[in-house]
Amino acid sequence: MGPRDTAAVVEPLAGVTSKVKISVQELLDARSDVLDLEVLTDGLNLESGTEDPDITSPGLALAGHTIRVPDGRMWVFGETEMTYIESLEKDEAVKRLEAFFSFDVPVAFVTKSQPVPSFFLEVASRYSVPVLRSGKSTKEFYRRIKPYLEAVLAPSSSVHGSLADVYGIGLLFVGESGIGKSECVLDLVERGHRLVADDVVLVSKEGNELLIGRGHELQKHHMEIRGVGIIDVPSLFGVRAIRQQKRIEVVVHLEIWDQDREYTRTGLESEYEEILGVEIPKVTVPLNPGKNITVISEVVAMSHLMRYTGVESSEAFDRRLRKYLEQDYE
Repeated sequence: MGPRDTAAVVEPLAGVTSKVKISVQELLDARSDVLDLEVLTDGLNLESGTEDPDITSPGLALAGHTIRVPDGRMWVFGETEMTYIESLEKDEAVKRLEAFFSFDVPVAFVTKSQPVPSFFLEVASRYSVPVLRSGKSTKEFYRRIKPYLEAVLAPSSSVHGSLADVYGIGLLFVGESGIGKSECVLDLVERGHRLVADDVVLVSKEGNELLIGRGHELQKHHMEIRGVGIIDVPSLFGVRAIRQQKRIEVVVHLEIWDQDREYTRTGLESEYEEILGVEIPKVTVPLNPGKNITVISEVVAMSHLMRYTGVESSEAFDRRLRKYLEQDYE
C-alpha cells in the first residue's frame, strides 16, 4: 500500500477498552500440562497476577542492579540464574533474593526441573511470591508461554458494530443504532460472504498493527434483525457462512445522507479510524433510498484488495487526467 495521503483524517472509534489480567491460578488451570508445572511454595495465594505479557529472566537484577526491575512481571530462573545463586555464599544469596523479591513479583518460574534451595523458597514465601517449577527447558518454556501470554493479555476493546469477511477482507460496519448494519451483513452472508460478529465486536490488538475481531461467546453467530427477531446464521446458511475471528482491515461507516455535508467523490482524500492505537482505513457511506449497500461493500473490499497489489484506482485516474490536461494545453 502506498504512503499516507497528507490530507488524511484520523478519528478515534468509540468503544469500551478493558484491561486484562491473568492470575497465577488461571495460568496453572490453562497451561499446567503444556508447561509441565508444579507448585513448590505451598499455602501461598495464587490469585496474584499480571497485566504484562512480557516474561524474562532476572539477569543483572540478581547481581544487585535493580534500578530497572519492572513491577508486575513474571520471571524465569533458568540454569544460568540458579547456578549463579548456588555459587554465592548462603547469606549473600539470601540478600540478593530479598532485594529482588521485594519488588512486585507475581510469580517465579524455575525451568528444567532444577533443584531449588530451601532458602530460595523461604525468601519467596516471606515475600508471598509463588515459585513454580517446569520440566521444560528454558528455551522450550519461553516458546510455549510467550504466545499464550501475548494472546491472553493483548489490549482489547468492544465496539458496537458488525464484522464480516468479504472476499477475505475484514469489514467492520459501524454507525448509529438501527442504521442497517446487521441487515447489510445478512445480505452479504446470503451472497456467500461470512459473518464474524454482530452487534458487539470484541477487538484485540496483536503485535503493533494487527487488530483481530471476534464475537461474544454468549452470542455465537446470532443476529438481531429488526422486525424478524433473533436468527441463528449457521443453522440457516450452514457453517460456510461464519468464521470465528477475522483481522479488521477496513471500517465502513454507515450514516444517513446529510445534504449539508460534502462526501468524497474521488477517493483521493483518505479517512482513518483509530482503534486501540491502530489506524484503520475508513470509508463513509451515506444512505439514501435505492442505494445498494451490499454491492458497495463488496466494491470496498475489492478496492482494498487491489491496494495490496499496488493498484490505487483514484490515484491512477488522477494521473491520467492530469496527463491529459497537460497534453491538451501544450
